[in-house]
Amino acid sequence: MKIIIYVIFIFILLGCGGNDSPSTKNPKINDINPSITKKTSTKKIFDSTIAPITMSNWYKPDINTSWQWQLKGDINTKYDVQIYDIDLFDSNASLIKSLQDDGKKVICYFSAGSFEDWRNDKDDFPSLALGNIMDGWENEKWLDISNEGLASIMKARLDLAIKKGCDGVEPDNMDGYTNNTGFNLTAKEQLAYNKFIANEARKRGLSVGLKNDLEQIIELEPYYDFSVNEQCHEYNECDKMKPFINANKPVLNVEYEGKYINNYNARTKLCNDTINLKFQTLILPLDLDDSFRYDCK
Repeated sequence: MKIIIYVIFIFILLGCGGNDSPSTKNPKINDINPSITKKTSTKKIFDSTIAPITMSNWYKPDINTSWQWQLKGDINTKYDVQIYDIDLFDSNASLIKSLQDDGKKVICYFSAGSFEDWRNDKDDFPSLALGNIMDGWENEKWLDISNEGLASIMKARLDLAIKKGCDGVEPDNMDGYTNNTGFNLTAKEQLAYNKFIANEARKRGLSVGLKNDLEQIIELEPYYDFSVNEQCHEYNECDKMKPFINANKPVLNVEYEGKYINNYNARTKLCNDTINLKFQTLILPLDLDDSFRYDCK
């Protein structure tokens, strides 16, 4: 009888898991780190529903604002224009101040949608955010603009623009979702990122221009103070810029096609068309090095 009772007792112990030791037991998440299951904020840094900042204390160019765009070489400061668009990293504060002392506003260019391996903040980028090489630019890669690790980098770039005295910024490559980036980016993610960039610029009192992203112009126009476009005449896309014109904001356009450079009649037709659209169009070299310049005035 005692033997039977002992056997039953052993089976009860086994059925209750008595065979597991603390070192072999599969713990629950809460046994490892109770904080893991705590609720965290669901608020996103990049939010497509965020409203535009509408303070009125930054530079807002009017629809007829003239401009010059040069990103390479020694900046030719002699053009009689209202805006100079120059590189944020390659331009020092003294150059910016000298242009401003001459009555010009300075827009500082940086890429918000691509990784450039020659910039001095290149080591700050998370490796997971680096995508495909950009077509035609072997030292540049598309960014995963849904990666919120980019937020602190872009804020630092905007802070640099303030430190150098820029009046505004031109963030480039703002249409990754329409390109072969290596990421499955959505229109909603692009919209959220572009709104983030615009609002962060305005928080700092910087004017901000929308670079391309033609398909989202209607929704993005309230967030941006001007548009910078490339080749809308060449690709028959100029009508998409109308929301900026209708809002009395300038469309700063540039064309690169050879016929506008070498053919006087083609250039004259382009300039007549672009003046009728109320665009501010320049015909420039693709390298933006001031090797030549035609202004459709």
